[in-house]
Amino acid sequence: MEIIKYCKALSDETRARLVNVLLEYELNVGEIVQVMGMGQSRISRHLKILSDSGLVEVRRDGLWAFYRASESGNGREFLDGVAPLMAGENALKRDRNVAVKVIRERTAATRQFFDDIAPDWDRMTAEVLGEIELGREIQARLPRCACAADLGCGPGDMLAILAASADVVIGVDNSPKMLELAEERFSGDASMSLRIGELTHLPLRDWEADCAVMSLVLHHLPRPLDAIREAGRVLKTGGRLIIAEFERHANELMRTEYGDRRLGIPSQKMLDWLDQARFNVTGVTKFTVNMGLVVVVYEAEKK
Repeated sequence: MEIIKYCKALSDETRARLVNVLLEYELNVGEIVQVMGMGQSRISRHLKILSDSGLVEVRRDGLWAFYRASESGNGREFLDGVAPLMAGENALKRDRNVAVKVIRERTAATRQFFDDIAPDWDRMTAEVLGEIELGREIQARLPRCACAADLGCGPGDMLAILAASADVVIGVDNSPKMLELAEERFSGDASMSLRIGELTHLPLRDWEADCAVMSLVLHHLPRPLDAIREAGRVLKTGGRLIIAEFERHANELMRTEYGDRRLGIPSQKMLDWLDQARFNVTGVTKFTVNMGLVVVVYEAEKK
């Protein structure tokens, strides 16, 4: 009986603590070790039991593995039933607080990485994209609009492209150095609004933008779906969202040299996320670039 299987999997305090954290966050083994304060072999043993039971899912990404609570099926229904009981346990609250700290440290490290490479970002991007003019491809898919937003704008290459299609352009990035470079580039341009912030908590009002672009940024995020939902929040009904993203690949160099958290995103997963975030997909185009990579451009409209 599945109920016995699930109950046995949660009958250990360590496994209950793990599920409690993984209900909130997707973490790799190293991050889980930090949160739990236990050895890796012990953590791996408990994760295998939870994974075998169907309460936890593992996402293999090149040489890395990421764990999260199951998102669907009977395992998820069981977890939804016990989650309220976990919410009131003080010991489990402490684990969630530690997890928040680990996530913040990871975010700070990522921000520092992009601050450090900001001056070389254009060159690094060109090395990957090769001859494809991604900005031109995105521009061709954008209608004329009053307000366009580049979510994850970096040093501002896409901002200049959006300015040709919109009266007001908003650029958002979480790297102060990237925004400094963008500010230097557009100094004195009253139509340009540059804002620091996370893609999962955008510094924009509800329905502020008519169009939005997320170009090669989602693979840096632990929860891309949250960022897509945020894009939906700031877009007007019928607003256009353009996402450019790497198809799933196995090039570990993108993780070590470019700071990627995910080795691309499978096309079907992206389509599922867009549907969950209440977008209609109107176009999907694939481009082969350098280093054995494929860039996929998704066109979508907010329902």
